[in-house]
Amino acid sequence: MTWNAVPPPPYPPITPLGWVRASLKGAVLIVLIFGCLGLLLLIRLIERPLFGLRRPVTPFITQFVCRSALFILGIRYSTIGTILRGPGAVVANHSSWLDIYALNAAKRIYFVAKSEVADWPGIGWLARATGTVFIRRDARAASEQIQVFRDRLAAGHKLLFFPEGTSTDGQRVLAFKPTLFAAFFDPALRQSLSIQPVSVVWRSAPGADPSQYGWWGDMGFGPHLLSVLAAARQGSVTVIYHPALRVADFKDRKALAAATEAVVRADVMAGLKTT
Repeated sequence: MTWNAVPPPPYPPITPLGWVRASLKGAVLIVLIFGCLGLLLLIRLIERPLFGLRRPVTPFITQFVCRSALFILGIRYSTIGTILRGPGAVVANHSSWLDIYALNAAKRIYFVAKSEVADWPGIGWLARATGTVFIRRDARAASEQIQVFRDRLAAGHKLLFFPEGTSTDGQRVLAFKPTLFAAFFDPALRQSLSIQPVSVVWRSAPGADPSQYGWWGDMGFGPHLLSVLAAARQGSVTVIYHPALRVADFKDRKALAAATEAVVRADVMAGLKTT
């Protein structure tokens, strides 16, 4: 379900200089993303027959692209905490398409997305190329999803999903839906896995709308991207890695979802108060 409880603010008017900024940054991003994507696909042709699901090289390309994209955009990026080292998954709040860059910049991860994303123009193609796990929101597909998670985790992948199920304006954290947590309570996974809660805190540029980076409701991707590219001043994003929680320490998926939600919300709201 799409969150639209707050109407999006109007985009700031783009000045002539803003159009120049958007054009230059956009051109550099296109070269960066599609140039590195071509390299990624080429290396993946070698990785696949040798390593199967394991990807010893290509995730570093994705990581480089995401770090570079934030630098090109002018968004300051920082992390707090220690990244999960053992087998497990990551859950985070969701404010924008920009979360993908912030979360990939410091950690080699694979996003879990609804199956519809695979068919989105442009974005779906990029998601497939970078190893996104697509799932169907259908109870009848539960066993299939568990097997996919087993295979990916066995290959050493860190899976990341957004339990809110939608993006927001970045000024709040919605309730975490427990549905996807069920897969981690499978007997083959429960005893060995940990879930790391992650808070992604976006801070707008001085004088900009607090929801400058939020992307929600019926906001179009193109206009939002253009607004970010054209902005004269940029804000920042901080990714906070909290201590991982062992799945075996929780009685069920609802308890685990509630625990991760409380941890993520606390630091998101505290971070927003410091802006």
